[in-house]
Amino acid sequence: MSSKSHATLRYTSLRASIFLGCLLITTLLGHFGIIPVTGTTGFVFLVLLAALVSAPVSYVVLSKQRDEMSEQIVNKVSGMKSRTAQRIAEQNAEEDAADEAARAAQ
Repeated sequence: MSSKSHATLRYTSLRASIFLGCLLITTLLGHFGIIPVTGTTGFVFLVLLAALVSAPVSYVVLSKQRDEMSEQIVNKVSGMKSRTAQRIAEQNAEEDAADEAARAAQ
């Protein structure tokens, strides 16, 4: 099994981990009053702040994993395209053979 076989799962789990780490940090900063927050809207603000901070961190830190995931997706899509093209060609050949047999029978 290649190391890139679960690239999408690996990237997604690392991305979620970075977000949760940022959420933990922002929640702690809110809890200790470094970031002034109150109530439900304060928690929503902390979640949005964590998302805002985690995006560029993930972009920089996970570039290798993102490239592996992209390569995995491209390989799967190109494989599906080639199999679909092959099936269409086979179906066209069957239809052509049926048409030729019908013309020959006339």
